[in-house]
Amino acid sequence: MIRFLLTAIPIFIFVVVCGGQTTTNPLSKKIVQNQAISPVKSSPAYAEILLRRTEREAQLEEFLLDYTDEFPKVKELKFEIDLLQKQLDKILAVNASEALKLSPALGKLLVRKTELEVDLWNLRRQYNADHPDVKRAIRKIEVYEKAIKEILP
Repeated sequence: MIRFLLTAIPIFIFVVVCGGQTTTNPLSKKIVQNQAISPVKSSPAYAEILLRRTEREAQLEEFLLDYTDEFPKVKELKFEIDLLQKQLDKILAVNASEALKLSPALGKLLVRKTELEVDLWNLRRQYNADHPDVKRAIRKIEVYEKAIKEILP
């Protein structure tokens, strides 16, 4: 009987103190969810692209204070932000088991490729596809794309 009471009393106290709740703390649920995506989102490549996108978004906000959506630099910034978002989406599609591939160098390659794509976009607005500068820009992008595919096939 004493043994039963010694076992039952701590259980009773636990039930009274905890209110019989068996649900998980919302904060601990959030921590578990973040751990599932953290290897990719906390990678250097993701951070590099996110930094660039954030800088461009801040710059866009500055321009929008004085200019309309039709201003050439505003159009260019929106184009670059869209490209950077596509790069972030590409990074997020990587399996957590391959997160080690998301190095600082990969982030720099992806950001530089995006810069070159913006340059090409500007060149195409000025010249036709046969212009040497357009062809040169396309070749540069292809070089970066090849390097990126070596890391992320």
